[in-house]
Amino acid sequence: MKIMKIMTISIAAVFLLAGCGAKDEANPASNGGANAVPATAPPSAAPQKVQKIIVGTSGTFKDVTFFDDKGNLTGYDIELTKEIDKRLPEYEFEFKTMEFPNILLSLEANKIDLAVNQYEVNPERQAKFLFNDEAYNIWPSKVVVHKDNNTINSIEDLKGKKVITSPGSNGAVWLQDYNKNHGNPFELVFSGSGGTNDIINQIKTGRVDATISSLFQVTGRNRDADAQQKVVGPVLYTSKIYYVLRKDETELKSKIDETLREIKKDGTLAKLSKQWLGEDFTVNE
Repeated sequence: MKIMKIMTISIAAVFLLAGCGAKDEANPASNGGANAVPATAPPSAAPQKVQKIIVGTSGTFKDVTFFDDKGNLTGYDIELTKEIDKRLPEYEFEFKTMEFPNILLSLEANKIDLAVNQYEVNPERQAKFLFNDEAYNIWPSKVVVHKDNNTINSIEDLKGKKVITSPGSNGAVWLQDYNKNHGNPFELVFSGSGGTNDIINQIKTGRVDATISSLFQVTGRNRDADAQQKVVGPVLYTSKIYYVLRKDETELKSKIDETLREIKKDGTLAKLSKQWLGEDFTVNE
């Protein structure tokens, strides 16, 4: 009798399992069929990797790239670059300040990935670096002298004079080319480590006679450093301003250009220019 009881229980268990099997067959989802819902959801896609971009800048160009009273790096170029960074979540921009002549040297040495400091295009730079396509600023440059100097009114009046400029700047390249093509009419002097402040001091003290710059820059120097300068004569050249990258950074270049077009179109670029430069110096192509 004990053996029969065990067999009865076993047979009942078989029928029970068979019933479960029939139920699963009617519901393919519960049986791992085509419409089955997995017991655990597949892992979500891995978060997009963020690439860090080291941005080189001087931090000494008032209203463009400088440290405010609280020690924060700010200005037109800086805030524009931050805006681009905000619209490109795949990148994280980190600023690194250094002396202006060292910025492009650092870019060439792979110590930074992007240079921003109101850079203009010239053949020497083009041979080594990649410029983006969308200009974000424009500078009309003129002769700059002390406000009390009434004898220099144009580039022709610089014959026999001393003209100062920053080493490595586009102004330096332009002045060197002008001198070369016109029989070296003036003596070209390069500013020291003080950069703009050295230029201001040398013109103010009469050690040099002139430099070249834009009205915007002169206005800022007079306001912030009592530079006592004025612009004279016609525009010597007008240059557009770009970001500078290494030759192999074509993807980053394309994304910067795409984002700049958006920033121009929605009016943000003009707003930043008016806020930091006093008027709209942006380029609408």
